[in-house]
Amino acid sequence: MMKKKSIIIGLLLFFAILFLIWFFLIRTDKNPENQRKTTIVERRDIGSTVLATGIIKPKVGAEVKVGSRISGVVKKLRANIGDYVKAGQVIAEIDDAELRAKLNQNLAAVNKARADYDYAKLNMERQAALLEQNYISQQTYDLAENSFKIADAQLKQAEANAEVAKVQLSYTSIYALTSGVIASVSTQEGETVMAGLSAPTFVNIIDLSRLEVQVYVDETDIGKIDIGQEVSFTVDTYTDTDFKGTVTAIYPKAVIQDNVVNYIVVVEIKDFMGKILRPEMTATVTIQLETRKNVIAVPSKAITRERGERFVTIVENSVNVSRKVKTGWYDKNFTEIVDGLNEGEIILLPE
Repeated sequence: MMKKKSIIIGLLLFFAILFLIWFFLIRTDKNPENQRKTTIVERRDIGSTVLATGIIKPKVGAEVKVGSRISGVVKKLRANIGDYVKAGQVIAEIDDAELRAKLNQNLAAVNKARADYDYAKLNMERQAALLEQNYISQQTYDLAENSFKIADAQLKQAEANAEVAKVQLSYTSIYALTSGVIASVSTQEGETVMAGLSAPTFVNIIDLSRLEVQVYVDETDIGKIDIGQEVSFTVDTYTDTDFKGTVTAIYPKAVIQDNVVNYIVVVEIKDFMGKILRPEMTATVTIQLETRKNVIAVPSKAITRERGERFVTIVENSVNVSRKVKTGWYDKNFTEIVDGLNEGEIILLPE
């Protein structure tokens, strides 16, 4: 009986081992999830795009710094951050008492110089009449003529001084040079400003209707970008809105950061879609390239990189062979194969 029991137990163990071998080896191999997937190389159309990150910036001239050209006390400040101002609108006033007094002084000097001029002219004309009748000498007339010339020069100088005083007085009213939104204010009423070699900035004005997107395109993609290409982009604050634009410029000089080489591509915003965009917003940009028609293409995930070269694994007579390929354009899922593969060949896909 003991011997029979041992035989039965041995048989059970044998069959159990066979079952485990079948389950873990044979059945597992037949599971589609554990088999390497393949695909056939075929031709297709690729609508290639370039994805990049950009920043919204004011166009040249869309951001204006307004300052004072004279020193003085800020008497009135008519601008607050966020206010909309029109070109020509007064946004600040400098105390003009001293400059107005100086102008009045110069105007008085003009009146005196004009009176001296009139007298010198009349005297010269009289001396000329007397000279014709030989009642005076030539020297006497020359003195009168010289006095007239001096009076004329003094009048012109006085008028010029008065004009300068008028211009300086006009500087006490500070105007917005462009229409836009006040972005920053760097002074306050009662503060004394000193105008030196550069005018102290009072406010920054930004025209929010004149914005562009500066897109940072990787050096591997910059050769595909051309002026006039259509662009779409989104910003974090309006994730459900696709803004449209056009490539208008490509900077020739690279921007290198953390050993990554990028080139700035300028995109003009064609439609603000009724939204308010602001400088320094981050944009996710898609640049539409031309469509490549009827080209050999494979799933991008089938391509591997090694030492700067690109490879795919093909199946030849049930044998897996690594083959170097030359790639072209690509879209979200597929990459064009320029050289190295033929239509109809079978390639492996990654597990």
